[in-house]
Amino acid sequence: MNAHQWTETLRVGDGFRLDDVDAESTPGYHGHKADGARDLAEGLVALNDLQERLFAESRTGTATDAVLLVLQAMDSAGKGGIVRHVVGGVDPQGVSLAAFKAPTDEERAHDFLWRIEKRLPEPGFIGVFDRSHYEDVLIGRVRALAPPEEIERRYDAINAFEADAAASGIRIVKVMLHISPEEQKSRLMERLERPDKHWKYNPGDVDERLVWPEYMRAYQTVFERTSTEIAPWHVVPANRKWYARLAVQELLLAALEDIDPQWPVADFDVEVEKKRLAAS
Repeated sequence: MNAHQWTETLRVGDGFRLDDVDAESTPGYHGHKADGARDLAEGLVALNDLQERLFAESRTGTATDAVLLVLQAMDSAGKGGIVRHVVGGVDPQGVSLAAFKAPTDEERAHDFLWRIEKRLPEPGFIGVFDRSHYEDVLIGRVRALAPPEEIERRYDAINAFEADAAASGIRIVKVMLHISPEEQKSRLMERLERPDKHWKYNPGDVDERLVWPEYMRAYQTVFERTSTEIAPWHVVPANRKWYARLAVQELLLAALEDIDPQWPVADFDVEVEKKRLAAS
C-alpha cells in the first residue's frame, strides 16, 4: 500500500464499530515483523526528506502548513514507542512535542481547550500531542470529572477548534492505538517484573483497567462525534508494536505528501556567492 491507501484503510468511516477491530490484526499489510522493520526504515528516509523540506520552509518564512499528530490510547499501547521510533527519527528541530497531563489550577481556570491551543504547531513543524484535548471527553466522561451537559458541549467545541486549526494550515492526523486488555496486562506485568521498567508503571493503570468497557464506549462516542471530513480519526491495531509504528509513519507520510513542501529558493545569487567563497 502507498501512504494514502493506509489512510483510507485505517480511517474511521460511517458505521465504524471499535468492537469490530481486532487489536492483533494488521489491516492492509501482509508482511511480517521483519518486513515491517524494513519498510519502517525505508519510509523513514522519505519522512526525513519531507520533514526537512517543511522545516526549511519555516526557516525562510515561506511555510504555511504544519502537521499535528494526535495520539490517544489506553496506557501501554505504545504512544512512547511511536514518539521514539517514528517521530524521533526526524530532525528534532522541526518537532514540537506536548504531553498533556492532568490540568494545573491555572489551566482549570480556563476552558479545556485553552492549554491545547497554546501548543498547536507553528508553520513548518510537526506537532505531536501525547494525549490531548480528547482526555476531556474520555476520562472526563468515564470518571465523571465534568457534568454530562459539559461533556456534550465539548464534542462540538472540539470540532470547531479543529476546523479552525485546519483552516490555518494544520494537517491533523488523529490516531487511536487500539490494544487489547490481555495485551495491556502482559505489558504492565513486564513493567513490574523488570526493575528497569518500574518507573513506567503507574498503579492507577489497574484502576483504569477495571472500567475498560466504559472507556471503549467513550472512544466509540468520540469517533461518532468528532471524526470529521477535515479531521478524521484513524484506529491502528496496536498489539503488534511494529505494525502500529509502520502504520503511523505512513499516516504522517500521507499528510506530508499532501503538503508537498519544496526546498526554498535562494534569496541570493548562488553563482556570485560561489565566486566570493572561492576567493575568500
